[in-house]
Amino acid sequence: MTAMIPPEVQAMLDKQAIWECLNRYCRGVDRFDADLLRKSYWPDAEDDHGEFVGNVEDFIKWVFALHELNQISTQHQLTTHNVELDGHTAHTETYYIYTVRNRDESVWIAGGRYVDRLEKRGGEWRIARRYCITEWSGMVEAGPVPYLDIPDVHASGVPSRDRSDPSYTRPLVNKRQPRFPQPSVQVGR
Repeated sequence: MTAMIPPEVQAMLDKQAIWECLNRYCRGVDRFDADLLRKSYWPDAEDDHGEFVGNVEDFIKWVFALHELNQISTQHQLTTHNVELDGHTAHTETYYIYTVRNRDESVWIAGGRYVDRLEKRGGEWRIARRYCITEWSGMVEAGPVPYLDIPDVHASGVPSRDRSDPSYTRPLVNKRQPRFPQPSVQVGR
């Protein structure tokens, strides 16, 4: 006998699954993980993403080539998130902040919104249609990445844009010896 899930609880479960799908998209792009991107979209999905408009497989090729050519690293952050559930369809508006470290060491930041239609098929939520709206962008002053002068700083894992990134390590372990340095910067009161 299967217990009935109250509609309010089902709505919360659906919204959480949608949020996880959108976060999977961000990680997929930032880590160059095509499998994660594919799990974010339905195979017949379409994406209208600035200069790109097309299907998922073409989007993956385009976005990875774009980021590989121009950037050393990318970070997508999702912020305000609105969901309208309508049965097995959801309409979402999700604000994003996108920060990149370019190959010329400049840093570019942009913000906008993903306007998505997601569909629940076979109990799973994925993007069916996406419209990416960029609302602002600009350059920020780049500075050095902290701690790069520590000899074994990369012993726990060098950040990378593939599955060798430390975020994929299971179980996660610290490979460095404990250290307790004296603070080198005074913080204002």
